[in-house]
Amino acid sequence: MQPTVLVIGSGVAGLTYALKTAEFSKVTLVTKKERSESNTNYAQGGIAAVMSADDTPDLHVEDTEVAGAGLCKREAVLQMVREGPARVRELIEWGAQFTVDTAAGHSPSLSLGREGGHSRNRIVHAKDLTGREVERTLVAAVQAHPNIRVDQHHAALDLLVDEREGQRSVVGATVLDTVDGKVKTLLADATCLATGGAGHVYLHTTNPLIATADGVAMGFRAGAKVANMEFIQFHPTSLFHPDARSFLISEAVRGEGGILKLRDGTPFMDGYHPLASLAPRDIVARAIDSELKRSGDDFVYLDVTHLDPDFIRDRFP
Repeated sequence: MQPTVLVIGSGVAGLTYALKTAEFSKVTLVTKKERSESNTNYAQGGIAAVMSADDTPDLHVEDTEVAGAGLCKREAVLQMVREGPARVRELIEWGAQFTVDTAAGHSPSLSLGREGGHSRNRIVHAKDLTGREVERTLVAAVQAHPNIRVDQHHAALDLLVDEREGQRSVVGATVLDTVDGKVKTLLADATCLATGGAGHVYLHTTNPLIATADGVAMGFRAGAKVANMEFIQFHPTSLFHPDARSFLISEAVRGEGGILKLRDGTPFMDGYHPLASLAPRDIVARAIDSELKRSGDDFVYLDVTHLDPDFIRDRFP
C-alpha cells in the first residue's frame, strides 16, 4: 500500500514538502485559510543566495554568523548557504519569475539586491513581491500534482499520538472543517508540521492573522522538543498608521539606499552600527525603539526622496 503523508500548513515549507513527498506517496495538505494565505505570501524583499561571481559561500556564512551575534547554529548556516542556490534554481524550474537584468556576471541573469547585514548583492527577488511569486509558483505546482489533495479552511486541532511499548509516534491529526463545523480524523504514515510562527502573541506584528503558533502548541502537547522560542524577530520597518493595521516595508528599501531619519531629518543609524541603515534587523529595530523613547515621537522616517522616483516605483510597486 502506498504511504500517506499529512502536511499541516501551506507556506513555502509545507508546499515544498508536499511536492517532494508526493513523488512517492499520497499527500493531504490542510490549511486554515486559502492556499496562498501565509507569511510566505507577505514576504517582499527576496531570498539570500550566492548567485554571482563576486560572491562566495564563505562570505555568506560570515555575514550570517556576524548578524547572528554568535548565536547561529553553524550546521544550519552551512546547510542554508550550501543549498540556497540550488533551491532558487529549483523554484525557477517550477516556474518562478524573478526579476532579471542584462548586466554580466549574474546566473541566470538575476537582478540581485542587497539587504541588511549582507556584504554582497545576493538577494534574488521579484520586485518587492517575492513571497507572492514564490507562493504562486508552489501553489500552481501543488494544484497540478495528481498525488496531492488540498483541504482549505481546515484548522488542525491536535496531533494523534500512538504510544506502544514506550514509543510515541504521530499517526495523524484531528482537523476542524471551519465551513461545516465538523471535526475530522486524518490518519497518515508521516505528519509534517509547517504552520509558521507565533507573531500574534504580540499586539503589533507584520505577520498575517493566521500566525497564531497552533503547530508549536500541538507539537509541544504531543511531546516534541520546543527550543529558541525567545528568538522572535520584529521587522524594523512598517508603515506608521495610527488608525489602520500597519504593513511591512521591505528591508530591500534600505538595501537600495533608503536612509532612516528622525522627524527633523537627521540620520541616526551611523551612531549604532558601521553599516548604518544597512545594519542587521535586530540592531535597526532596537535603534528605532531607542530613538522613539528618547524623543517621544511616534515614528521615524525611511527616506527615499534622494533616489530616482521612477526607479522606486518600478522596484517597489
